[in-house]
Amino acid sequence: EVQLVESGGGLVQVGGSLRLSCAASGSTFDDYAIGWFRHYPGKEREGVSCIGTTNDVTHYINSVKGRFTISSDHAKKIVYLQMNSLKLEDTAVYYCASGAGCAEAMGIVYLLGNIDWGQGTQVTVSS
Repeated sequence: EVQLVESGGGLVQVGGSLRLSCAASGSTFDDYAIGWFRHYPGKEREGVSCIGTTNDVTHYINSVKGRFTISSDHAKKIVYLQMNSLKLEDTAVYYCASGAGCAEAMGIVYLLGNIDWGQGTQVTVSS
């Protein structure tokens, strides 16, 4: 089992930036992939981006391409989500999760295998 702790959420104005961090522990970091998901009230969680910590291959949903960047610090066992040019519709609770792998198909980002979740961090974008 992988333990995940998110941080870095907060309140930011439209067009601003935030960097989310996901600190992982409890397993070998290079053995799994990490994804960022977001949850809107009343909707399913949406995969935003993911990275394979073995090969650093990344995937993004279309709505964040060019604005969000996922990266991995193997030494610190932290995965970051740099979010720039934030929009009102980016407001959500953001979760990081680990899985056996990550992929993107038909515009959907998802993790493979057993998934462990962090506790989530709120991102609020205001006008």
